[in-house]
Amino acid sequence: MARIIEPLTMMGADVEPTGGNFAPLMIHGQRLKAINYKTPVASAQVKSCVLLAGLLAEGNTSVSEPAASRDHTELMLKEFGAAVHRSSPQTASVDGLHELHSVDYRVPGDVSSAAFLIAAACVLPDSKLLLKDVGLNPTRAAFIDVLKRLGASISTLNVRKRHGELVGDISVSGFRLIAGGTGAVLSGAIIPNIIDEIPILSVVATQVEGRIEVRDARELRVKESDRIRTVAEGIRAMGGEIEELEDGFAINGPQRLRGGRVETMGDHRIAMAFAVAGLIAEGTTEIVDADCAAVSFPEFYETLARLSGGDMFLG
Repeated sequence: MARIIEPLTMMGADVEPTGGNFAPLMIHGQRLKAINYKTPVASAQVKSCVLLAGLLAEGNTSVSEPAASRDHTELMLKEFGAAVHRSSPQTASVDGLHELHSVDYRVPGDVSSAAFLIAAACVLPDSKLLLKDVGLNPTRAAFIDVLKRLGASISTLNVRKRHGELVGDISVSGFRLIAGGTGAVLSGAIIPNIIDEIPILSVVATQVEGRIEVRDARELRVKESDRIRTVAEGIRAMGGEIEELEDGFAINGPQRLRGGRVETMGDHRIAMAFAVAGLIAEGTTEIVDADCAAVSFPEFYETLARLSGGDMFLG
């Protein structure tokens, strides 16, 4: 938790972590002061932490990032009447002690959760899938753009704006995926906008004709698990080949996967990604601690089984 303890302490917060940097945290109420904070990495979570604290700080609190991250918090705060400002795609700020008002807020479907179903439809032949009322915020829908670059048959329908967010329906059909003659390298500014979808993208990459590289994604090593390592171990457990890099990985496809025992390390996105891998693998796939998927998608396995017609047994 060091990455949020640092800016909160700069604002005058009194935070006592466990073991130096870990939750649980003991927080003592204090008067906060506004700061101008530069994050070492692009992280919507860290940015949101500072902006939310800035609501109770006197003055203007700003957050600058090395690359633009997802902006759901800023859009939501505006709906509640907060004075939110954006001087550049990388810098957002909020005026503290500003009166907010209540809102009847309808949250759209989460495209990061939908990503697993979209990926399954892309890699399973003859699939057709329609997902309704999904959030299509440009800072979050980059996963769809990546799949389109690989030749996926995906279209968005009925797109409209609600609470400042783009919302629409997503239509997907199974299709041959091709990285292109020189392969595809995903790096730089796009990474913060696909960071949560990279685990399932690794599974898709095993079915793409060509080489897929993910770089500049070192942030994955400090998620719910070290997702670079957990993804690499999961692919190998299913007979696949993957090159683990310091800041990402590289996969040459297409590959034939076989059923295996996949350790999730309690990470919901790893569990869901390799459940999709299990659909295209030969034999039975065992996902250890599969229940962790309930953190973000409680009915995931039932939904996936219903859509795919596959057999899934939860022990």
